[in-house]
Amino acid sequence: MSISRRTWLTALAAAPLATAPFAALAQAGWPSKPVRIVVPFAAGGTTDILARALAPELQRAFGQPFIVDNKPGAGGNIGAADVAKSAPDGHTLLMGTVGTHGINQSLYPKLPYDPIKDFAPVTLVAAVPNVLVFNPAKAEQLGIRNVADLIKYAKANPGKLNMASSGNGTSIHLAGELFKAMTGSYMVHFPYRGSGPALIDLIGGNMDLMFDNLPSSMQQIKAGKLKALAVTSAARSPALPDVPTIAEAGPVKGYEASSWFGLLAPHGTPAEVVNRLQQETAKALASPALKERLMAQGALPSGNTPAEFAKLIDAETAKWAQVVKVSGAKVD
Repeated sequence: MSISRRTWLTALAAAPLATAPFAALAQAGWPSKPVRIVVPFAAGGTTDILARALAPELQRAFGQPFIVDNKPGAGGNIGAADVAKSAPDGHTLLMGTVGTHGINQSLYPKLPYDPIKDFAPVTLVAAVPNVLVFNPAKAEQLGIRNVADLIKYAKANPGKLNMASSGNGTSIHLAGELFKAMTGSYMVHFPYRGSGPALIDLIGGNMDLMFDNLPSSMQQIKAGKLKALAVTSAARSPALPDVPTIAEAGPVKGYEASSWFGLLAPHGTPAEVVNRLQQETAKALASPALKERLMAQGALPSGNTPAEFAKLIDAETAKWAQVVKVSGAKVD
């Protein structure tokens, strides 16, 4: 943990009266204008789904519009950098991910932002497993009924399967790279600007498979437009109880690659603002209607404290650095 992180967390826990101009603004009645939630991926993916589910709840709580602003590209780096450079007045937030704040600094030679120094963690919104989905028609054509079939085909036909992802450095990308490394198989990676565009091509038959965040694939799985082979979590998902984990279906012993999503503000955002955001977000995520809605899509709502979220980011950064190393993943 950096000195700046420790100092910020100490101030946050105490929530003292600040003297900075932005703190004065917060005390004068934040939010005083619409709040922008930047989603660093295209519409239709899990990051977008969670932001759009949460925004109306925060709008009701604070009496100002909370507007979702999609800024996709570079594995989430463009949107994250936009927020990092924004005024720390509580009117610009990031729906960050394990990619933007756990993976990218190990994968990219240089980032346009510092995941630790440039942000104030607010709260973890939800954790989700990824799911290995296949185009049903292609799965039938190739005789791929399960993970074991996939491994057998991929090893016998290196480079013949196309693997879509929501972008370089995302948990979706790394889940696939880890799978390839642990099974000794090779599939061609095609990064998109979010899960939404990738899923369109997967359903349309332009891609063969994808490791997607469960919420963004759930409806397509239920509609039969995608074939779910396995989930990437250590245990089965309550939302898809009949779908095995990769570890048990492959079997690929020890395989696990889940995702998470959380709110972050620019570094320097007043502690009063961060604490109020965390409290209202936690209330919204604990409400029966939103909680049930998210869990039905495969997400596990959280709402933890800023200090707890900061600790998670530190731990995940170390964890994914090892995954990048083991998988040999590179930015295409």
